[in-house]
Amino acid sequence: MGILDKIKSILPKRKEPELQNNVPKEKENIRITFGKYCNANHGTTDGKLCAKCTAVLSTVMIKISRCPYGIGKPICEQCETPCFGERFTKEFLEIMKAGSKKMLLSHPMMAVKHKLASLGAEYAKMERDKKTSDKQKAETEKIKAKFANATRSPKKSKKRKKK
Repeated sequence: MGILDKIKSILPKRKEPELQNNVPKEKENIRITFGKYCNANHGTTDGKLCAKCTAVLSTVMIKISRCPYGIGKPICEQCETPCFGERFTKEFLEIMKAGSKKMLLSHPMMAVKHKLASLGAEYAKMERDKKTSDKQKAETEKIKAKFANATRSPKKSKKRKKK
C-alpha cells in the first residue's frame, strides 16, 4: 500500500451530485422578468401584467410544469425542444431578452445566476456536440481506412531477369 492509497483512505469519500429541482427558481425568475418587461413596455406598475403578458406567462408556466425533462430540465431559453409552440416561444424569448436587462439592475444576483446557468447549458451542449462529432470523425476514418485497404491491389514483386 503506497502513500497515495493511505491518503485516499483518510480523505472523506466524494458524494455523488444530487439532482436539484430548479423548476421553482426558474418559474420565479420568469415571473419577475415578465413583470419588469411589462412595467417598462406596457405601462403597468408594481410587477402587474397586461392581458397579453398574462396570457403568455400562464401558457409558459403550464408548459414548464409539464416539461418532459422533469426536474432535470434545461433553462427554457436553451432548450432544444421548446414546448410552448412557435408563437409563444418567440414571444417568450423576446420578453426574456428584453426583461433581462431590467433584471440586472433590480435583481442582480438572480440575473447573474440565470446567466451562469445559461452558460452552463451552452457549455454542456458544446461538449456533447464535440463528443458526437469526434465519434463521427473516428467512424468516418475507420470506414475510409477499410475502403482504402479494400481497393488497394496487392503489390507484386517482379524480378527482372538479366540477359
